[in-house]
Amino acid sequence: MKIDLNLFTVFEAIYSEGSLTRAAARLNLTQPAISHALARLRDRLNDPLFVRQGHKMQPTAFAKNLMPEVKAALKQLNNALQSAHEFDPNTADKTFRIAMRDLIEATLLPQMIQKIAPANNNIKFASVAMERKDMVSKLANGEYDFVVDVLLPTPANIQQQKIIGDELVVLVNGQHHPHTETLSQTDYLNAQHILVSTRPSGPGIVDYALSALGLKRNIALRCQHYFAACQVVASSDLVLTMPKHYANILCAQMPALRMLDIPFETPNIDIYLYWHNNQHSDAAHIWFRDFITTLQERA
Repeated sequence: MKIDLNLFTVFEAIYSEGSLTRAAARLNLTQPAISHALARLRDRLNDPLFVRQGHKMQPTAFAKNLMPEVKAALKQLNNALQSAHEFDPNTADKTFRIAMRDLIEATLLPQMIQKIAPANNNIKFASVAMERKDMVSKLANGEYDFVVDVLLPTPANIQQQKIIGDELVVLVNGQHHPHTETLSQTDYLNAQHILVSTRPSGPGIVDYALSALGLKRNIALRCQHYFAACQVVASSDLVLTMPKHYANILCAQMPALRMLDIPFETPNIDIYLYWHNNQHSDAAHIWFRDFITTLQERA
């Protein structure tokens, strides 16, 4: 049996008020609308539900038996609706699925775990891999809650917010460059370079910047991950150009590395948080966006 749930709201109001007029005022409806709703519910349930005695609408035995269940169901529905508009990280049991690359993992995840309050022990994070071509569809279907990546072209239904401002630096082996505080453009161009990319071929962002200046560098090694590239730098005279935030982390782990400024202008490597419009007003998503923004403000 399919019944409009709004009819039970009318039922509860008549039961509580004992009057069609007062029920109409409470629900901000006209009395004819209340009467029509009651008639529909009587027809669906095959019971008069209320009978007039003087100026009061008295519930039938069926209505009295029905009322506790209706009241409990309406309360549960109201609580569910309320919860949908609120998010308490101290009591919520929520896993945020975030698509990000390995270097962003290394930058963000330690901060996220360090800063999450002990009271929020039911808040969990799951970092997942992503093909950029799938970003929009997986955000739309809820497979990802968020994506964290560099600035990407996105359609109008994807929201974005910059969460990390970053720049490129050069890593060299300190033993091979013991007295180097800066790297000249000539030295940079004469060096053998590592290009980190998951693509099997093609230039990187540094090569585009050099090309705009009419310059070109020598790529001696192409690999997929910055950690592996830094291990190569730590044991050779190859140099690596990479984002500064992650470079700081790896330099702390590999004392042989030395960080230098890049000797020409390059674009910033800013990191953005992406989410779908259909989650924009979700209370849990709003909490996470505020959490990740505050995280970076404290960094």
